[in-house]
Amino acid sequence: MAKLTGIQIQKLLPKTNCKECGSNTCLAFAMKLAAGKAELSECPYASEEAKAVLGAASEPPVKGVYFGADKQVKVGEETCLYRHEKTFVNQTVFAININDADSAEAIEQTLDSVAKYELTRVGEVLRVEMLAITHNASAPEALAAAAENAWQKTGRPLILYSSDVKALAAAAAAVKGSNSLIGPATPENAAELVEIAKANAHALLVTAPDLNALVALTGKLKEDGFNDLVLQFQTSSLAEQFQANSIARKAALKTAYKPLGYASINFIKSGDVMDASVAAITEITKFGGICVLPEFNKAQLAGLMALRQNIYTDPQKPIQVEPKLYAIGEPTKDSPVFVTTNFSLTYFIVSGEIENSGLSAWLVIPECEGMSVLTAWAAGKFSGASIGKFCKEIGLDNQVNTREIVIPGYVAQISGELEENMPGWKVIVGTQEAGDIESFVKARFAQHLK
Repeated sequence: MAKLTGIQIQKLLPKTNCKECGSNTCLAFAMKLAAGKAELSECPYASEEAKAVLGAASEPPVKGVYFGADKQVKVGEETCLYRHEKTFVNQTVFAININDADSAEAIEQTLDSVAKYELTRVGEVLRVEMLAITHNASAPEALAAAAENAWQKTGRPLILYSSDVKALAAAAAAVKGSNSLIGPATPENAAELVEIAKANAHALLVTAPDLNALVALTGKLKEDGFNDLVLQFQTSSLAEQFQANSIARKAALKTAYKPLGYASINFIKSGDVMDASVAAITEITKFGGICVLPEFNKAQLAGLMALRQNIYTDPQKPIQVEPKLYAIGEPTKDSPVFVTTNFSLTYFIVSGEIENSGLSAWLVIPECEGMSVLTAWAAGKFSGASIGKFCKEIGLDNQVNTREIVIPGYVAQISGELEENMPGWKVIVGTQEAGDIESFVKARFAQHLK
């Protein structure tokens, strides 16, 4: 059938605006359905007529799957092939693998590292979202013991991986309520694993020797009523994984091919940090849903998380901070005043350099639509007039005694205009690069240093 518009879909909805679906109105929900960003099952009052007419057509092209007790970890539901078309939504999830046959000391060290690891970058706290427990021990109960221990100590949803159905059943029950992922489900054991997944509210990792067999398996599982699936492609090289990820995503988005409309998972096997990093980068940039790293490596994670954050940022909406007057350290009314734009990276770098210099100061952040200094200046968003107007709006004159304000060196040309718009103030031209702020502070504001 032809693709329905949001208005056409709304006519099939109850029009109660109950908000139980998470949208403010039935029309807003209909627009999400039309864009493939929601499922009809989210509407508790959808009529049988709506279900019959919309059916699978209302499902997102890539099925969304939630993990964790609070369901805060999500994969799938992407609607574009390239981020410049729109934006990617649910970022590639990082997991660290643990073998249940490893020593208790090694396992505890990994769990402790994952639980404590946090990276704060441009205001966002980044962390490892999942843990994979691979069953390599001879005793079937080892998987359940390792899974329960990991869940209790980290609170992270798990990926339980074993060819032993009994071991999976015990482990799945041990972490019931964690909304984890179990598998691998194959054409031979899928029926058993579906029942285990249903009984314990987990999603299912499915795999098969080739794409044709995988398509047949996912099609059957969906037909039988189980659709919380994640795909594992059987590949032997980075090129094959790249190709499989791309084929599945293109089939799902361009032709609405439901049997491949699921997020994927890739266990990176290489013990070499560089090789593992290249494989992880490929997953981040080419449609990977869950990337399982072979070990916890803090340095490696920092680079991968920074890349992931950049890839999953809306290119049309730069990350930005709230426009206001910020206190850096413990400034008084006599502390120096700096100004820069509200682009998050600019704010956090500049504020960090001021703080590292040992100076307590005020940092004025006007509205610049998330642009960097030169971009905002070129667009007319960071001018003497706009900065002066913002300073009046926040009552800067009443909040500080000083009458000096430091501007970025790259926009020295606005100093005259800014002094005109801030009567009684003296503009000081600061450094062009944030890395030079410390030496600038020591030379210009030595009397204010601690």
